[in-house]
Amino acid sequence: MCGRFLLLTDLSVIIDSFDIQGVACEWRSGSNIAPGQNILAIIRKEDRNILVDFRWGLIPSWAKDPSMGSRMFNARAETLAEKPSFKQAFRKSRCLIVADGFYEWQKSGRTKQPFYFSLRSDEPFGFAGLYETWMGPDRQQVHSCTIITTEPNDLIRPIHDRMPVILPKDREADWIGGNPDPERLKSMLTPYPSEEMKMAEVR
Repeated sequence: MCGRFLLLTDLSVIIDSFDIQGVACEWRSGSNIAPGQNILAIIRKEDRNILVDFRWGLIPSWAKDPSMGSRMFNARAETLAEKPSFKQAFRKSRCLIVADGFYEWQKSGRTKQPFYFSLRSDEPFGFAGLYETWMGPDRQQVHSCTIITTEPNDLIRPIHDRMPVILPKDREADWIGGNPDPERLKSMLTPYPSEEMKMAEVR
Protein backbone atom coordinates (compact mmCIF):
# COMPACT_ATOMS: atom_id res chain seq x y z
CA MET A 1 0.00 0.00 0.00
CA CYS A 2 0.97 3.65 -0.08
CA GLY A 3 -0.43 5.73 2.77
CA ARG A 4 2.08 8.58 3.07
CA PHE A 5 4.30 10.42 0.63
CA LEU A 6 6.43 13.54 0.27
CA LEU A 7 6.51 16.40 -2.23
CA LEU A 8 8.79 19.40 -1.66
CA THR A 9 10.11 20.12 -5.17
CA ASP A 10 9.46 23.65 -6.48
CA LEU A 11 6.54 24.18 -8.82
CA SER A 12 8.83 25.44 -11.59
CA VAL A 13 10.74 22.14 -11.56
CA ILE A 14 7.49 20.12 -11.65
CA ILE A 15 6.23 22.15 -14.62
CA ASP A 16 9.43 21.52 -16.55
CA SER A 17 9.81 17.86 -15.57
CA PHE A 18 6.26 16.88 -16.59
CA ASP A 19 5.86 19.25 -19.54
CA ILE A 20 2.88 20.97 -17.90
CA GLN A 21 1.07 23.54 -20.07
CA GLY A 22 -1.57 24.63 -17.58
CA VAL A 23 -1.87 25.01 -13.80
CA ALA A 24 -5.44 24.80 -12.48
CA CYS A 25 -4.79 24.66 -8.74
CA GLU A 26 -2.82 26.14 -5.88
CA TRP A 27 0.65 24.72 -5.21
CA ARG A 28 0.55 22.04 -2.52
CA SER A 29 3.55 20.44 -0.86
CA GLY A 30 4.34 18.53 2.32
CA SER A 31 6.67 16.07 3.99
CA ASN A 32 3.95 13.73 5.29
CA ILE A 33 1.03 13.87 2.85
CA ALA A 34 -1.85 11.63 3.96
CA PRO A 35 -5.16 10.29 2.62
CA GLY A 36 -7.98 12.81 2.85
CA GLN A 37 -5.74 15.71 1.87
CA ASN A 38 -5.80 17.45 -1.50
CA ILE A 39 -2.82 16.38 -3.59
CA LEU A 40 -1.31 17.40 -6.92
CA ALA A 41 -1.99 15.39 -10.05
CA ILE A 42 -1.50 15.71 -13.79
CA ILE A 43 -4.25 14.97 -16.29
CA ARG A 44 -4.37 15.20 -20.08
CA LYS A 45 -7.02 17.61 -21.34
CA GLU A 46 -7.39 18.96 -24.88
CA ASP A 47 -3.90 17.68 -25.72
CA ARG A 48 -2.32 19.56 -22.80
CA ASN A 49 -0.83 18.37 -19.52
CA ILE A 50 -2.74 20.15 -16.76
CA LEU A 51 -1.75 20.30 -13.09
CA VAL A 52 -4.80 19.92 -10.85
CA ASP A 53 -5.56 18.93 -7.28
CA PHE A 54 -7.68 16.00 -6.12
CA ARG A 55 -8.78 14.75 -2.73
CA TRP A 56 -6.75 11.63 -1.97
CA GLY A 57 -9.29 8.83 -1.56
CA LEU A 58 -11.38 8.00 -4.62
CA ILE A 59 -15.15 8.50 -4.41
CA PRO A 60 -16.84 6.60 -7.28
CA SER A 61 -19.37 8.69 -9.19
CA TRP A 62 -22.15 6.30 -8.09
CA ALA A 63 -21.32 6.42 -4.36
CA LYS A 64 -24.15 7.49 -2.07
CA ASP A 65 -21.90 9.54 0.19
CA PRO A 66 -18.26 10.72 0.15
CA SER A 67 -17.19 8.69 3.20
CA MET A 68 -16.45 5.80 0.83
CA GLY A 69 -13.33 7.67 -0.28
CA SER A 70 -11.61 7.17 3.08
CA ARG A 71 -11.09 3.50 2.20
CA MET A 72 -10.12 4.04 -1.45
CA PHE A 73 -6.75 5.78 -1.27
CA ASN A 74 -5.08 2.78 -2.96
CA ALA A 75 -6.20 0.51 -5.81
CA ARG A 76 -4.66 -2.88 -6.61
CA ALA A 77 -3.29 -3.08 -10.16
CA GLU A 78 -4.39 -6.71 -10.48
CA THR A 79 -8.13 -5.95 -10.12
CA LEU A 80 -8.60 -2.49 -11.65
CA ALA A 81 -10.36 -3.66 -14.79
CA GLU A 82 -12.96 -5.71 -12.88
CA LYS A 83 -13.59 -3.93 -9.57
CA PRO A 84 -16.71 -1.69 -9.80
CA SER A 85 -15.04 1.08 -7.78
CA PHE A 86 -12.22 1.51 -10.29
CA LYS A 87 -13.04 0.01 -13.68
CA GLN A 88 -14.68 3.14 -15.14
CA ALA A 89 -11.81 5.38 -14.06
CA PHE A 90 -9.29 2.84 -15.36
CA ARG A 91 -10.85 3.13 -18.81
CA LYS A 92 -11.32 6.89 -18.93
CA SER A 93 -9.79 8.86 -16.04
CA ARG A 94 -6.12 8.15 -15.44
CA CYS A 95 -3.68 10.59 -13.88
CA LEU A 96 -0.16 11.02 -12.56
CA ILE A 97 0.18 11.89 -8.87
CA VAL A 98 3.29 13.96 -8.27
CA ALA A 99 5.77 12.95 -5.54
CA ASP A 100 9.41 13.09 -4.48
CA GLY A 101 9.22 9.90 -2.42
CA PHE A 102 7.01 7.74 -0.23
CA TYR A 103 6.99 5.90 3.10
CA GLU A 104 6.40 2.28 4.00
CA TRP A 105 6.41 0.70 7.48
CA GLN A 106 8.09 -2.54 8.49
CA LYS A 107 6.36 -4.45 11.27
CA SER A 108 8.47 -5.93 14.05
CA GLY A 109 6.39 -7.30 16.88
CA ARG A 110 4.27 -4.43 18.16
CA THR A 111 6.41 -1.74 16.57
CA LYS A 112 6.50 -0.30 13.07
CA GLN A 113 9.64 1.23 11.61
CA PRO A 114 9.15 3.73 8.76
CA PHE A 115 11.38 3.73 5.69
CA TYR A 116 11.57 6.39 3.00
CA PHE A 117 11.85 5.45 -0.69
CA SER A 118 12.81 7.72 -3.57
CA LEU A 119 14.59 7.66 -6.93
CA ARG A 120 18.38 7.53 -6.97
CA SER A 121 18.28 10.56 -9.26
CA ASP A 122 16.36 12.54 -6.59
CA GLU A 123 13.99 13.67 -9.33
CA PRO A 124 10.22 13.98 -8.80
CA PHE A 125 8.10 11.24 -10.34
CA GLY A 126 4.50 10.30 -11.03
CA PHE A 127 2.52 7.56 -9.31
CA ALA A 128 -0.02 5.89 -11.59
CA GLY A 129 -3.42 7.11 -10.42
CA LEU A 130 -7.13 7.16 -11.21
CA TYR A 131 -9.60 9.95 -10.60
CA GLU A 132 -13.36 10.48 -10.41
CA THR A 133 -15.84 13.33 -9.96
CA TRP A 134 -18.61 12.81 -7.42
CA MET A 135 -21.68 15.04 -7.25
CA GLY A 136 -23.19 15.68 -3.82
CA PRO A 137 -26.87 16.28 -3.04
CA ASP A 138 -26.15 20.01 -3.06
CA ARG A 139 -24.73 19.68 -6.59
CA GLN A 140 -21.24 20.40 -5.29
CA GLN A 141 -18.54 18.40 -7.06
CA VAL A 142 -15.73 16.53 -5.33
CA HIS A 143 -12.73 15.55 -7.46
CA SER A 144 -10.86 12.63 -5.92
CA CYS A 145 -8.15 10.13 -6.78
CA THR A 146 -6.39 6.91 -5.80
CA ILE A 147 -2.82 5.64 -6.11
CA ILE A 148 -2.36 2.28 -7.81
CA THR A 149 -0.23 -0.36 -6.08
CA THR A 150 1.49 -3.50 -7.32
CA GLU A 151 3.77 -6.23 -6.00
CA PRO A 152 7.01 -4.94 -4.46
CA ASN A 153 10.41 -4.85 -6.11
CA ASP A 154 13.45 -6.41 -4.45
CA LEU A 155 14.28 -3.23 -2.51
CA ILE A 156 10.83 -2.88 -0.93
CA ARG A 157 9.93 -6.57 -0.48
CA PRO A 158 11.72 -6.98 2.89
CA ILE A 159 9.77 -3.97 4.20
CA HIS A 160 6.30 -4.35 2.69
CA ASP A 161 4.31 -6.66 0.41
CA ARG A 162 3.01 -3.85 -1.86
CA MET A 163 4.43 -0.74 -3.49
CA PRO A 164 2.93 2.17 -5.42
CA VAL A 165 3.26 2.07 -9.20
CA ILE A 166 5.86 4.62 -10.31
CA LEU A 167 5.64 5.31 -14.03
CA PRO A 168 8.88 5.75 -16.00
CA LYS A 169 9.03 8.88 -18.15
CA ASP A 170 8.46 6.93 -21.36
CA ARG A 171 5.12 5.60 -20.04
CA GLU A 172 3.63 8.80 -18.61
CA ALA A 173 2.11 10.13 -21.84
CA ASP A 174 0.49 6.80 -22.71
CA TRP A 175 -0.98 6.46 -19.22
CA ILE A 176 -2.77 9.81 -19.12
CA GLY A 177 -3.49 10.26 -22.83
CA GLY A 178 -6.32 8.90 -24.93
CA ASN A 179 -7.79 5.43 -24.44
CA PRO A 180 -5.04 2.85 -25.01
CA ASP A 181 -5.79 -0.84 -25.04
CA PRO A 182 -6.58 -2.15 -21.51
CA GLU A 183 -3.94 -4.85 -21.84
CA ARG A 184 -1.33 -2.23 -22.69
CA LEU A 185 -2.38 -0.20 -19.67
CA LYS A 186 -2.09 -3.24 -17.41
CA SER A 187 1.40 -3.92 -18.75
CA MET A 188 2.53 -0.53 -17.40
CA LEU A 189 1.58 -1.36 -13.82
CA THR A 190 4.76 -3.16 -12.83
CA PRO A 191 7.28 -2.67 -10.00
CA TYR A 192 9.78 0.12 -10.60
CA PRO A 193 13.36 -1.19 -11.01
CA SER A 194 15.08 -1.63 -7.64
CA GLU A 195 18.41 -0.43 -8.95
CA GLU A 196 16.91 2.96 -9.78
CA MET A 197 15.59 3.53 -6.25
CA LYS A 198 17.07 4.11 -2.80
CA MET A 199 15.86 3.58 0.76
CA ALA A 200 16.52 5.33 4.07
CA GLU A 201 15.43 4.40 7.58
CA VAL A 202 13.40 7.22 9.17
CA ARG A 203 14.59 8.04 12.68
